[in-house]
Amino acid sequence: MSATAEDQISVSTAQKLGLLPEEFEKIKSILGRTPNFTELSIFSVMWSEHCSYKNSIVWLKTLPKDGPHMLAKAGEENAGLVSIGDGLACAFKIESHNHPSAIEPYQGAATGVGGINRDIFTMGARPIAQLNSLRFGNPNLARTKWLMKGVVKGIGNYGNAFGIPTVGGEVFFDDSYNVNILVNAMSVGLVKEGETVSAISYGAGNPVYIVGSSTGKDGIHGATFASGDLHADSHEDLPSVQVGDPFMEKLLLEASLEIIKTGAVVGMQDMGAAGIICSTSEMSAKGKHGMVIHLDKCPTRQSNMKGWEILLSESQERMLVVVEKGREEEVETIFKKWDLNCTQIGEVTEGDRLKFMMHGELLADVPAEALVLGGGAPIYEREYKEPAYLAKNNAFTIDSINEPSDIQPIINHLVSHPNIASKRWVTTQYDSMVGTINMTTNAPSDAAIVDVRDTNKALALTVDCNSRYVYAHAEEGCKIAVAEAARNIICAGGQPSAVTNCLNFGNPYNPEVYWQFVHAIKGMSAACRRFETPVTGGNVSFYNQSKSEHGEVPVFPTPTIGMVGIIPDKRKRMSLDFKNAGDSIFLIGTSRNDINSSEYLYSYCNVKNSQAPYIDLDEELDVQNVVKSLIEENLIESAHDVSDGGLFITLLESAMPRGLGFKIECDEDIRKDAFLFGESQSRIVVSVNEEKLDVFTALLAETNVDFMNLGEVTAGEIHIDETNYGSSADYSTKYNNAIGDLMNDSH
Repeated sequence: MSATAEDQISVSTAQKLGLLPEEFEKIKSILGRTPNFTELSIFSVMWSEHCSYKNSIVWLKTLPKDGPHMLAKAGEENAGLVSIGDGLACAFKIESHNHPSAIEPYQGAATGVGGINRDIFTMGARPIAQLNSLRFGNPNLARTKWLMKGVVKGIGNYGNAFGIPTVGGEVFFDDSYNVNILVNAMSVGLVKEGETVSAISYGAGNPVYIVGSSTGKDGIHGATFASGDLHADSHEDLPSVQVGDPFMEKLLLEASLEIIKTGAVVGMQDMGAAGIICSTSEMSAKGKHGMVIHLDKCPTRQSNMKGWEILLSESQERMLVVVEKGREEEVETIFKKWDLNCTQIGEVTEGDRLKFMMHGELLADVPAEALVLGGGAPIYEREYKEPAYLAKNNAFTIDSINEPSDIQPIINHLVSHPNIASKRWVTTQYDSMVGTINMTTNAPSDAAIVDVRDTNKALALTVDCNSRYVYAHAEEGCKIAVAEAARNIICAGGQPSAVTNCLNFGNPYNPEVYWQFVHAIKGMSAACRRFETPVTGGNVSFYNQSKSEHGEVPVFPTPTIGMVGIIPDKRKRMSLDFKNAGDSIFLIGTSRNDINSSEYLYSYCNVKNSQAPYIDLDEELDVQNVVKSLIEENLIESAHDVSDGGLFITLLESAMPRGLGFKIECDEDIRKDAFLFGESQSRIVVSVNEEKLDVFTALLAETNVDFMNLGEVTAGEIHIDETNYGSSADYSTKYNNAIGDLMNDSH
């Protein structure tokens, strides 16, 4: 499309750019005239769902934002910021790169990693750890294998070359992700309190620089691409997928942190979604100033790029920096040392107008405030209604499933199921030890533990969401996602601090999809308030669905929870592995006749409709507080929460690392399949040395939390109710190699 004159711009032009007819009329009202093509493109990307959150902000505002460690609330900075003591702060954020990864998995995933790291170091924090949450379709499909191999290689190659360890994450498979996979990347960094930089622009006459890589045609209209459905011709949108360079990013990291130390920086922002227009508009709106930008001064990778292409490009490894006038040479010298572009492309102006020039010609003149969230960007309250499938979910009862007489086939199924089995095929492609701050590589724990150097502290980090639970009931399922994240941090010896989220849903114009979104927010709000883990920000990713002959097929609703916890004394970190044969095994929490939405029910019994597993937030908090006390008092040898796969898988995962086993008795009041394979929440398995058993039981007896002596750790054999089920070594090979065997299967 090459139209530039006002009389060639129509509502049809706007619709082709992803705008609604009423939005086109609003743009004309804001400008007092018909926009030209460049201006319409500006509004198209800035008012896209990806940038404006126009269909979600009403509900996002209901999430809790206050907590005991908060330094920056949601929306105030590029990433969340919490105090961890000793004058240090933790910056962290999670974001999606779903559509690009579904089209070009290697670059889509790689640039997702690059973008989220830039959000951290633009604040002045040095990234120290990365995590990711990945969702793929049926692992037996050739397309799934191609996508998974590309995504994992993209994450590994970019993260490894950039030099930041990948310390944790999750991988989940379901047919709902066959076309539209999910790639959510999280980055965590450290900075001294008071030494952060904001994404802001002010001070008329201050120079505006573009730094880092040259600008190319990759990623143009990427934000619009991310705000639409995938379809049969989506591969033709490859120009919307950016290309990453981790070595350039490493240079940009070091140069950015160095210029921040000079004190010459007024504000800095990563050029992610929507490129230059996003950075200039958001920084200007925040600082209540304008800018004049000369696009022809931008270093470009291709000749004869049009002004609107430069303006909207999402080329990676670039930043916008506003510098104090008179201190240009300091900044330019540092970037020259790192052999990076550092080019002044404009200056800050009074007022709120953004004026974009090309070879002296005015291409666009728009008000910054009108483009951004909370300014002139549209805000919608969408219709929602309960999904029809919930009636089927609610009709399920455990009595419809015959209690199995032989549990061995169930064990064999779960141990080798890709949702349960070890993800080592994935994790061994990531460098988890670069920088030597990952404390969990040789001592597995429920959350990744990252050292905070020169202090007694460590961070506990996790990403969690069982999207099958959220599909079963969005509110209860999202409560579980938050609860499990907090439980994992508690089991690692930490105290949950704050949350970042990545909200992956289908089309918000579908009332049933929007119901899932609204109720997930309600569940998240309730759980975050209960655990005092405020939401610091994150990402909303709608339109995760594909079109088929059966209509639109949305993915499972997937509100991924990234949580940061603080371990005050890293000597008291806790691992999940049993330590010694003869140690007692206890289950803390209440067992229930509940197999709802378990992997056992879903994939072994092939029952796809049931309710979410049992969750009670007060009960959950009580269990977590008890385990926290046990760890603080040095009374337990291990702690591992009961989650995917149920109690049996929890016990097996605790036994395998040291080649140990377990001998337990089931609760006679609970069905054996529910006791061993059900996934009702608020249960944690701990092991206790005989010398501490009396003090341990005395402490538990003073609480209102149920607990049960399951049995003891063995030298390797597995006994359940006097029946021998072999040894942990018998299952270890299947568990560790299941995904690798799938990925390496050429059929």
